[in-house]
Amino acid sequence: MPGYIPPLADFGFLLRDWLTINEHYAALGLEDFDADLAMEVVEQGGKFAADVVAPLNREGDEQGCRLADGKVTTPEGFAAAYHSYVENGWNAMLGDVNYGGQGLPYSMAVPVHEMLNSANLSWRLTTMLTESAVLAISKHASESLKATYLEKLVTGEWTGTMNLTEPHAGTDLSLLSTKAEPNEDGSFTITGSKIFITAGDHDWTDNIIHMVLARLPDAPPGVKGISLFLVPKFLLDANGTPDKPNALGPSAIEKKMGIKASPTCVMNFDGATGWLIGEANQGLACMFTMMNDARFQVGLEGLGATEAAFQGALTYARERLQSRAPQGVQQPDDKADAIIHQPDVARMLLTQKAFAEGCRALAMLYAKYMDIAHLADEERRDEAEAILQFLTPVCKAFLTDTGLESTSLGIQVFGGHGYIREWGMEQLMRDVRIAMLYEGTNGIQALDLIGRKLTRDKQGMLDTTYRALDTLVHDIEQPLTKQAAEQLLNDWYITSQAVKDFDAVNAASGACDYLHYTGYALLGVLWYSMADAASRCDNPNIAEGKQKTCKFYIERLLPRMQGHKAALFSGSSNLLDIRGSEFDYL
Repeated sequence: MPGYIPPLADFGFLLRDWLTINEHYAALGLEDFDADLAMEVVEQGGKFAADVVAPLNREGDEQGCRLADGKVTTPEGFAAAYHSYVENGWNAMLGDVNYGGQGLPYSMAVPVHEMLNSANLSWRLTTMLTESAVLAISKHASESLKATYLEKLVTGEWTGTMNLTEPHAGTDLSLLSTKAEPNEDGSFTITGSKIFITAGDHDWTDNIIHMVLARLPDAPPGVKGISLFLVPKFLLDANGTPDKPNALGPSAIEKKMGIKASPTCVMNFDGATGWLIGEANQGLACMFTMMNDARFQVGLEGLGATEAAFQGALTYARERLQSRAPQGVQQPDDKADAIIHQPDVARMLLTQKAFAEGCRALAMLYAKYMDIAHLADEERRDEAEAILQFLTPVCKAFLTDTGLESTSLGIQVFGGHGYIREWGMEQLMRDVRIAMLYEGTNGIQALDLIGRKLTRDKQGMLDTTYRALDTLVHDIEQPLTKQAAEQLLNDWYITSQAVKDFDAVNAASGACDYLHYTGYALLGVLWYSMADAASRCDNPNIAEGKQKTCKFYIERLLPRMQGHKAALFSGSSNLLDIRGSEFDYL
């Protein structure tokens, strides 16, 4: 397994030179925060990811998780790493200070989350969902539930889960059948089964707080009749200490293609005791607080895998001697040249690099608007929230699609060795493949983008997002770069306005192409912006590397945008005219 090196130089460039994070924090009134503190957090987070979490990755994949006597055991070292994570305050980075949190800006925490995903995606999953559970409880739960459970989750003493999916109800939650019966004491009795539950059981903490979607007896049909419940693994005594086991538990661990060190459980709720979060029959809205956060976090999984695959491929390409480069001998003292000098290997490495750094910029821009949405005045919060809503499906789907492509390229750079387990590259590809599926498949993300966020949107998410990106373009100093960025951004905006007029069938038919068209276009704008900022950077490797990688992206990857645009406007007949036996001639 290649060693992981935190990309600190790139984070430093993004925070100091590109996002001008000091000005950002000052505008939010964050007097105690600056770029130096942000980089200190990032450096220490990278050290934890590289030194503590990354060494567990391969062995965790080999060992997997075990279920015996109703209890799950995770791979050796995983629980100890979590305890160190909690003791050093990493779990509490984003938490409310009133509940044991540190209240850090998202722009400080997101780099740490990316690096944890690069180091060990399976390990990161449990902490990720706990953070999402904290958001849902913070926003929707009663003061009593907050007082009882929130601090334990914020500090990491307990972990949280998300229980949506049932065997017969995946994306279509209207089919959900788990029942919630009211009790005289205000609690509810929860009965049903859930599948694909990440960290549904484990040996890290002495309690697990399940967030469960279920139906009340008088609930209306469909998604309007779903409520959200907090259901602990252990009921608490009068002192708030885990006491009696609740009537729930794992019946199986899913046998999976990847993320084998993450316990993905089938969970049975056999008359378990739970408490309502939010209003009755409003559970889907409450759960979306978790899901939207989790969708961005899943995008970071794709980005983390891209970076890890790039680092592994780059190291191997520098060391592997094979033939002579077509442009002439590059290493005359060796019997052959390193394969990094081969144009096609350079193509693959630059594709990984362009995606890693471009998607990292998108994630950090998203984090900046998360800061604004949580900390700014009401008008700026509303604008930031609109931008986040528009970008969420793009971040989730585009970052995971490019994650799969990048890990596949990593295997290709290694050649036959990439297919062998001991090198670690094939694990990255297996692990990241799930990211295109859970928290809503990437096809669902595309439908969400073209539907709720574009064609049916009445709040101007498109226009608000366009203005945010136009601000980046306006700040570009190099005239030719600025002109090219303006043309690209305007092409995307005009095209998006045309797509707003699509009917439901054409929108559904073009959804995936619109999402990828958007992803490539927005990354192009970000690359122009970064290249301009890098031209004034003190680090010569950053200055030259960013501008040359921008050139590669614009000339080699951005043209894919036009293919997606052509397909987007090709209509629905090429998808829907073929019927019945025309598929297989039977």
